[in-house]
Amino acid sequence: MTLATPLLRNFYKEAKLLEIKDFLAIMKRVQSTIKMVNIKENRMLATEIKCDIKDINLAEQGKNQIDWAFKDMPVLKTIRERFIKEQPFKGLKLSACVHVTKETAALCTVMQAGGADAVLVASNPLSTQDDVAAALVKYYNIPVFAVSGETVEQYRSHIEEAINHNPDIIIDDGCDMVSTIHAQRPDLIGKIIGSTEETTTGIIRLQAMEADGSLGFPAVGVNTSLTKHLYDNRYGTGQSAFDGVLRAANILIAGKTVVVSGYGWCGKGVALRAKALGANVIVCEVDPLKALEAAMEGYRVMPIAKAALEGDVFLTVTGDKHVIDVQHILTMKDGAFVGNVGHFDWEVNVGDLKAHTKEIKQIRPALEEYVLDNGKSVYVIAEGRLVNLVAAEGHPASVMDMSFANQALGIEFLVKNHGKLENKLYTLPYEVDVKIAELKLQSMGIEIDSLTAEQEEYLNSWKLD
Repeated sequence: MTLATPLLRNFYKEAKLLEIKDFLAIMKRVQSTIKMVNIKENRMLATEIKCDIKDINLAEQGKNQIDWAFKDMPVLKTIRERFIKEQPFKGLKLSACVHVTKETAALCTVMQAGGADAVLVASNPLSTQDDVAAALVKYYNIPVFAVSGETVEQYRSHIEEAINHNPDIIIDDGCDMVSTIHAQRPDLIGKIIGSTEETTTGIIRLQAMEADGSLGFPAVGVNTSLTKHLYDNRYGTGQSAFDGVLRAANILIAGKTVVVSGYGWCGKGVALRAKALGANVIVCEVDPLKALEAAMEGYRVMPIAKAALEGDVFLTVTGDKHVIDVQHILTMKDGAFVGNVGHFDWEVNVGDLKAHTKEIKQIRPALEEYVLDNGKSVYVIAEGRLVNLVAAEGHPASVMDMSFANQALGIEFLVKNHGKLENKLYTLPYEVDVKIAELKLQSMGIEIDSLTAEQEEYLNSWKLD
């Protein structure tokens, strides 16, 4: 905290007579510097924070959202208590490129509590919760560069801001920051201790970087942890994907044919929830093992070219490009709904579809009607972007509790083992997964059995008696 700048002193007399919220109303949507003011013992103090957010006046609502999320994140709170005491990240700079939600805000505050000098930018132009961004700036002094609906140019400039923070550690969601550093700022690679990656999409990119020898520092694939993908990907994605579809379109799922492209853990969750809502589910896959598993679960399995003729609602969950292409969309029923649950917006080829579109109508905030030149219409949900975060609020805090516990412990793992790790992709030790599961069960009031000494001896012996 420093004494107020001359600019703020000009408002000194007026500010003494105003409520703090009225004074802050002057500083709406600031690019570069927000002066946050507190009146205390007749002195005006100001903290300068470089940021790009929509409206600082949303901070109170955002603070309530963050507090609400923390109520359902007992594992992360336990980690925060230890981090406050141990300060594992003291003196380190953290740049996080993630969806700016109340849950990721909770993670950033935990990292800050552990001593990290944190900066946060959005990993998707449309997923930012503007009130949460404002709260992080005002109440936690964390610079945030994220505005819901930002342009691609803004999005890229925000990533540059995070890179210019000269991070020691990185939290990434989709590998955008890591890949940008390798492509444009290789001078920073030697300083970086490592990064963590939240998504399947990001891990695919990191695996490619490791395979061709271009990965310049260690990375922890949080998505490969059991307490991440078994719960976040399956139960979180399944629920939040349909939360997004229903908020966007308000349609009845029961009786409809829902086509799920991709049967990884996220796809399994989406198919499971579609079935539970009364849909007839078709799964499209390229992996014979996953296709067989889907068939054994009772789903119909077929290529997307055939499924396109039957489906009412289409959701892509693959992390790949043009999974639903223009030729598929043109054969769909009149009035079909198309959405994406993958990280990037190219799973559904919305861009090339425009060449076959006579008119685009904005039907609802996250729903567009594409009037096609073949006489039919399709409804595109959330512009083909990540439906659960663009049209809804993402996963519930309870499941993100485990995912972000992995993020926090992943960064700690990288810091503790600095200089000992190779430049490759790591998974956190199994013992970490077990501890997170134990803490989660305790918070849920669930008890489990323990092996007796005799049972442990039996399991560890090769003898038959």
